[in-house]
Amino acid sequence: MGPTKKSEKLKRLVTVQRHMERMAESDLAVTAKRREENAASMASVMEAIGSLEPVHRLFAQNYADRFDRLSNTDKQLASLQYGQEIKVLRERAKGDRLEENMKDARLHEDREADDNAIYDLVDLKFATTASSKVHE
Repeated sequence: MGPTKKSEKLKRLVTVQRHMERMAESDLAVTAKRREENAASMASVMEAIGSLEPVHRLFAQNYADRFDRLSNTDKQLASLQYGQEIKVLRERAKGDRLEENMKDARLHEDREADDNAIYDLVDLKFATTASSKVHE
């Protein structure tokens, strides 16, 4: 069965949230890599457009169309990357909040356990005193 203490439940949630954060970071890394590849393609197309070789001059319009598509792709990837950056920050904030709540719950549970131990000692002391008076 699952954990019974609040801190244990929150610890499981923190683990899941950190995993969600790593997944969002992974998505962001993939998008950043795609943007780099797209930028490299744009640079090579610009080189071809600016080339003085006769072969490239024949395809200048095709290169311009290709550059336009790459430019649009870059805009889409930039928008996607921005959204993913926000998601990473949001997931990290959720994880931090859950971790803080987990620590607070653990502190509260430890304090409660200490209080109960003190109450048990007090009960034991008075129970021992009372029973020793009975035996006398």
